[in-house]
Amino acid sequence: MTGSVISAVLALALQAGSTGPAADPIADFIEDNATSVREMRMAAAPASFCSGAFREGSFLVCRFLPDARVEFGEMDVRADADGYVMLAIPRQAPEEMPLRITYDRADGTPGEIAERLTIAQREYDLQQVNGVPQATVTPDPSTLPRRQREYAQKQDAFNSVWDGTGFLDGFIPPAEGITTGVYGSARVYNNGHEGSPHWGLDWANDVGTPVHAPAGGLVTLAEPDMYYEGGLIFIDHGQGLVSAFLHLSGVDVQAGDVVEQGQLIGRMGAGGRATGSHLDWRVKLRNSFYADPATLLDLDPRALD
Repeated sequence: MTGSVISAVLALALQAGSTGPAADPIADFIEDNATSVREMRMAAAPASFCSGAFREGSFLVCRFLPDARVEFGEMDVRADADGYVMLAIPRQAPEEMPLRITYDRADGTPGEIAERLTIAQREYDLQQVNGVPQATVTPDPSTLPRRQREYAQKQDAFNSVWDGTGFLDGFIPPAEGITTGVYGSARVYNNGHEGSPHWGLDWANDVGTPVHAPAGGLVTLAEPDMYYEGGLIFIDHGQGLVSAFLHLSGVDVQAGDVVEQGQLIGRMGAGGRATGSHLDWRVKLRNSFYADPATLLDLDPRALD
């Protein structure tokens, strides 16, 4: 809290006075005007109300004011009734991004906090990936109807916005294994075909290795055999933060299930566009863009006051 904010709080508290020798006018004032005090603190340093790094490709969880409108870059969302909101930064982002928070004060007047936040830049590797089934690199035209149908399924699942708050318990790794792929790296397939960047985090292990829910949520898709992904599961952890688990050999949940953190959801495999048994964990927020799943593991939502 800055000196000016402290001075303002002290002055208002002393004006409020006390009614007895045991009263603490400053504590009473803060309790009665918690939203106003939070507003003053937030205006001084809004980024301090977030867990996560302001860095390209990062996820953030913030706790601003209840039901506040939050505009961050191209995102325009609402905080929940407790002030929590999930945000993300694209793989390629400008060096500064605007944050604007608008809300209603207790007296009904509008409030606004605005700041431009510095975004740390990242460098991404170029990764050669050989041995990928050629049919998934340059698909046969006859498979187009299937691929279009599955794309529509995935879009419907990504558009989920579950009203639960699984993300507030933080995230754990969904599987054990050797890290073989990281978010953001550009990929060249089979010594020549340049594909899109890798959007997930890969762990390699034996076929059948258990895969668990990294956080609680609603299963929005559970399919055993997709063209590109093999076995595929989507889980919405709340506010449209959707995890995708690719290349599974077994699917142990169904769409509509609500799962808990650590619950078994499937088994590692090598289906679809894969060179061997591994899990590809990808995460997208409100069907806008993928950000780095590894950054979810560093979030500490419950530490936000």
